[in-house]
Amino acid sequence: MDRRAKIAVIGGGVAGCSVAYHLTRLGCPEVVVLESDDLASGSTWHAAGLCTQYSASWNVMKLLRTSVQLYDGELESDTGADVGYHRCGSLRLAATPERVDELHARQAMAHALGIPFEIVGPDRIAELWPLACFDDVLAAAWLPTDGWVDPARLTHAYATGAGQRGGDVLRRSRVRSLQRAGGSWTIETTAGTVVADVVVNAAGMWARQVGQLAGVDHPISPLLHQYLTTAPMPEVQALGRELPVLRDPAASYYVRQDQGSLLVGPFERRPRSWSLDGVSDDFHGRLLDPDLEQIQDVLAAVAERVPAFAEAGVRTVVHGPDGYTPDGRCLMGPVPGVTGYHVLAGFSIFGIVFSAGAGKYLAEWILSGQPSDSMWELDVRRFGEYASGIPYTEARAKESYEREYAVHYPHEELEAGRPLKTDPLYDRLGARGAVWGARFGWERPLWFAVGHDGAGPSVDRDERTFRRAQWHSAVGNECRAIAAGVGVLDQTSFGKYLVSGPGAAVFLDQLSANRLPPTNERIVLTQFCNPRGGIECDLTVTRLAADHFYVVSAAATETHDLAWIIDHAPPSGVDIANVTAELGVLTIAGPRSRALLQRIAACDCSDRGIPFFSAVETRIGTSPARVMRLSYVGEMGYELHVPAEYLRYVYDLLDDAGSDLALIDFGYRALESMRIEKCYRLWGSDLTSDYTPFEAGLARFVKLRGRSFIGSDALAAQAETGVRRRLCCLDVDATDADAHGYEPVSRDNTVIGYVTSGAFGHRVQRSLALAYLPVEAAEPGTTLDVAILGSSRLATVVAEPVYDPAGERLLGK
Repeated sequence: MDRRAKIAVIGGGVAGCSVAYHLTRLGCPEVVVLESDDLASGSTWHAAGLCTQYSASWNVMKLLRTSVQLYDGELESDTGADVGYHRCGSLRLAATPERVDELHARQAMAHALGIPFEIVGPDRIAELWPLACFDDVLAAAWLPTDGWVDPARLTHAYATGAGQRGGDVLRRSRVRSLQRAGGSWTIETTAGTVVADVVVNAAGMWARQVGQLAGVDHPISPLLHQYLTTAPMPEVQALGRELPVLRDPAASYYVRQDQGSLLVGPFERRPRSWSLDGVSDDFHGRLLDPDLEQIQDVLAAVAERVPAFAEAGVRTVVHGPDGYTPDGRCLMGPVPGVTGYHVLAGFSIFGIVFSAGAGKYLAEWILSGQPSDSMWELDVRRFGEYASGIPYTEARAKESYEREYAVHYPHEELEAGRPLKTDPLYDRLGARGAVWGARFGWERPLWFAVGHDGAGPSVDRDERTFRRAQWHSAVGNECRAIAAGVGVLDQTSFGKYLVSGPGAAVFLDQLSANRLPPTNERIVLTQFCNPRGGIECDLTVTRLAADHFYVVSAAATETHDLAWIIDHAPPSGVDIANVTAELGVLTIAGPRSRALLQRIAACDCSDRGIPFFSAVETRIGTSPARVMRLSYVGEMGYELHVPAEYLRYVYDLLDDAGSDLALIDFGYRALESMRIEKCYRLWGSDLTSDYTPFEAGLARFVKLRGRSFIGSDALAAQAETGVRRRLCCLDVDATDADAHGYEPVSRDNTVIGYVTSGAFGHRVQRSLALAYLPVEAAEPGTTLDVAILGSSRLATVVAEPVYDPAGERLLGK
């Protein structure tokens, strides 16, 4: 076997075959699947096959809807292959008010996406699942189009569909090496050589090992999962119909019918990892010995819920591994730094239900350069090198496994694998009451505990709730203190890059929707767009010299934004350096920030010395510093970028100099509240590749005349025709719960949009939200409804920004 293909997919499980199917369906027949054994012989064959559309993410829910629609007749119509989809529906129990809140939040999203989703009471639950006791249950989510599918039949249906359009599957072709040269991949297998333009790593639990052949260390950790099937149960056989899939999140298990038996799968506490150093090449079609002691506590809970289960014998136990990522979501998309290499792996035992939607979106990504919907929650670039270490990946993966059926709250911060990346202020801020969150591995202060005595690290933790949490008042105090005086925030976690060289200006101009700064020491806010005009990056660019630029982006997008820059760089004339870890950043904000800075900086801090959106190279005390005048909170403010080794020293200078200026420490929760009052956008929620700058209300940052940049043609066309939707600010009549993201927005009982982000604005004392709306509903004064936890709340479109609309406080006037 020596052959040429346009795309080689490594892995013949449900993910790899789905990618091949969707690639051929999109008109690319030159696809070959390389499977080291036989189709579905890895973790696919022993999956339980559950298919639900329940998710905490808008675009992930949309992906799951795509999968279920394909399984529920569409795939068979296309290929002639029956995938054995059982449309039995699913029930997810809620036994506490918090879980009912979660159901309402998910139901609102599902209705906006056209997914049938009811919240039913105990009587209806008992009618749907008559073999169980529900005395402690308050409600349940009922999704009638959910169900389960036969994993092996599904995989073979994908392969059949790919083959019908020219794709091929090569069994028993284990990949031994991957080499990139001359614009192609040479793939050495046990059965010969394949040359391909693009490689897709869909190798499941072997994906980390395959990645290492390409020089990539994917954060995937194999964990063990067990489920069992009972002996035939007369109670089940007597029903005459199929039971819905039952999920009991409080006890952390699922139950589905398996002919006349029950199939029960627990997500137990203290899960076990397996073969962290690499899965054996011959582990195909194999399982591990049963270990019912590991899951006995959960099985006891099942017996309490389903009394007949206690008397049923065990027929089979399936005990096998699957690859988990640090957040339990798969890795998808192009891998930074490796040309022509994509990944679709780490499904964390949910590959069956994810496979159709994920395969579709990745196929679009490969062939068109972008998926049709933003897949940021699954994008491989959401992680950085920090996540590749086995101890971190294992700890986070286990936490994700244990919490599979936990309530997933907004603003949730998990604990495993932390602290990982800390800057020199970590201990000091902790002693002052900092409550920590993590982004991209960095520990960052979220808020400061009121009344903390400073004797040691704060023991306060976030209250997990869908409603206003215990930190609400503390964050309000921080916001008001900043508005009255001055606050300091450690923002060292910013992504920071230097772009230099004789071609740097031309290169960045070709990426940037805005014009580059015209002179040295000037800053611009700009978006980097994709060819469709969607926003890929939102960042600032500072011109340090004619051919030297300083680019700053958000912490969460460090890998993503750096990859976008590097991937579009010319082969010569431009140098790109990631200096994130080399520089610390302290943000000071408030009407007294200038007075504070002037006391410690060796430069003129007046409007003339540091105009708005400019930067100066100076010293703060004896530390070299780049002082940038800009603000994300709507008060006069500055960012102090200093070498990391000076960060503690500069913080102490600020602390001493601000003792009579009411200087306070503040956190990211206050930043979030204040930026929404100013209607400042955040990439990943308000800004994504799904929306253009014109739709996002950022037209002032787009300079089309006389320029050509990535996305300019699409934006020019949109400028000509106008937009059909626009990001707007809503004043929401909320009481104890604010919108935070994904809440549907309705007009006359018709969903017309959804909230991208929201918060309580403490300076204006109003609950605010940002949402994309049709232009006909975007005029200030328009009244709408926002669904918050099962309640329809009145919302009014308001002019933006809500706080300091004239910008006088921002400019220090």
